[in-house]
Amino acid sequence: MNANIFHSPASDTAAYLPNYPVDLHCHTTRSDGADTPQELIDRAAGLGMKVLAVTDHDIRPPREIRICNSGKAPGKSDEGAAGKPEPFSKSAPGPESFFKAAPGPESFFKAAPGPESFSKDSRRSESFSETDGESGSFTEAGSSCVDAVDYAWSRGLRLLRGIEISCETTAEDCHIVCLGCDWTDPWFDALEKSVVESKVGSYRELVRRLSADGMEMTWEEVLENSGSPVAEDQVQKKMIFELIARKGYQKDWSAAKLMVKNTPAYQILREKPDPVEVIRQVHRCGGVAIMAHPYLVNEPVRLPDGTMGRAAYIDRLIEAGLDGIEACYPYSKTSYGGDLTPEQIEREVLERYAERVAIISGGSDYHADFKKGVKKEKARNIGECGITLEYFEHNRLLQAILGKNRPSLFV
Repeated sequence: MNANIFHSPASDTAAYLPNYPVDLHCHTTRSDGADTPQELIDRAAGLGMKVLAVTDHDIRPPREIRICNSGKAPGKSDEGAAGKPEPFSKSAPGPESFFKAAPGPESFFKAAPGPESFSKDSRRSESFSETDGESGSFTEAGSSCVDAVDYAWSRGLRLLRGIEISCETTAEDCHIVCLGCDWTDPWFDALEKSVVESKVGSYRELVRRLSADGMEMTWEEVLENSGSPVAEDQVQKKMIFELIARKGYQKDWSAAKLMVKNTPAYQILREKPDPVEVIRQVHRCGGVAIMAHPYLVNEPVRLPDGTMGRAAYIDRLIEAGLDGIEACYPYSKTSYGGDLTPEQIEREVLERYAERVAIISGGSDYHADFKKGVKKEKARNIGECGITLEYFEHNRLLQAILGKNRPSLFV
């Protein structure tokens, strides 16, 4: 396999530097992340990232985001981050089997507008915005709504809008990252509605069982979300894991998640979509489907009609049309309970699937964990895992997605 897909992580330095300029798996306050969409974009731009995908859980990406008009947002440095993104290089071919050059139109690399040029006139045809289902809080004074892709472009960043869909009622961590869809399709309306209805009851019951077993907590504490209150319909399971850790019942959220996953009494099923149907619908909506963190899926994989091994389960999804699979992922900072290192998993995924899917993906699964008291060595960072710019620019499907996420200046 060509080594240009991933490169060896950089050595630790006093100031964090991303290992990869393209991160295809990040979260915000719209699900269980701690950065607002603006904070995520600004942080990534300040770190010098080139491409970022926003993939919140079970909720469509916002067309517009709120931005604070005063003060600079977080990041390593603003130097060299704002302004027009540099054109992709043309000198790093990947494996010939699926790395065919597909450069975007040259006009895409014209000078980007500054934030001061944003207005309501840049709206696209979609009607939902960051405030639809928003779990973070904002102050109206000193803020305004702008197009998310335009704002990222003004900061020197290409933004891909996506969603991470939790699938498979009887199994945990079967997640499909979807990019490049028609987000106005009614299927997403039905998905979001069904997710809310299934989550609230099962998560309330989990809290009740945990408390009955001596881990005292209340549903109100879950909603309080460590000082960042959320509405009931925006509760994510990770918020319960974080509460378990804050109360000292487990050392951190990932240990809490592993405890819940391995305790039969806490396996409270909630209805989730069939991943095969998700893949079909995503394709119908013009998008691509990528399996996230495949090795977080426990073996054997429990299905309504029996069990199967993880490899056989992935084969089933590939046969259904799965477009990609995440190889580079920070397993050591999650609830992964296996014996392989992240590097070993990455190599295994490459060996098994590089010739069978169109996209070998990578992402940090960034949640701004450091804001929630997670220790530095366990907090996932933007660009910690991902893919190289060379891989991104030579992958036909990823380039097609980029074309769907052009700033409105070029639409």
